[in-house]
Amino acid sequence: MSRIGKLPISVPSGVTVNYDEKANVVSVKGPKGELSQKIDASIKFTNKDGQITLEVDENSPVNYKQKQAYHGLYRSLVNNMVVGVSEGFCQVLELVGVGFRVSNQGNIIELSLGYTHPIFIELPQEVKVETKSERNKNPLIRLECADKQLLGLICEKIRSFRRPEPYKGKGILFEGEVIRRKSGKTAAAAK
Repeated sequence: MSRIGKLPISVPSGVTVNYDEKANVVSVKGPKGELSQKIDASIKFTNKDGQITLEVDENSPVNYKQKQAYHGLYRSLVNNMVVGVSEGFCQVLELVGVGFRVSNQGNIIELSLGYTHPIFIELPQEVKVETKSERNKNPLIRLECADKQLLGLICEKIRSFRRPEPYKGKGILFEGEVIRRKSGKTAAAAK
């Protein structure tokens, strides 16, 4: 059995979890929003006394290894939904480079990353964005969302405009991320 799949999920107060058996859809509602996820038919979902457990249906036609993979996957997805609607997820991106700037107007981010033109990104309404630029510090982008998958996709989209590079350490990094630096070309030894 999957070790992660066996762990029960505790539902905090203020969060309601509903399961539609016909459509195999779990919907979670809380103070930060509402999320839903379709679950494979080979997984049994139970919600009793504030504890959610997911079990493998031994009678389903899906092969054994696939059932085990689904077990851990859907347990993690449901857990992320419960945590997201109760606490939310936050990600901070740091722009490292000379002249890199960021600003936002509502849910539209404007990035200046050394290209000849500024880059504009419109974020979904579920994502809250806050930008901070202080003197002698790298600009920061703070993103908050209840949906962990959506937050990861948006962070990856923003990072794709200037990937961190190992020679000068420039680019868009997660806060606290360490880039392994390379030395670059060295002068040839005199012979």
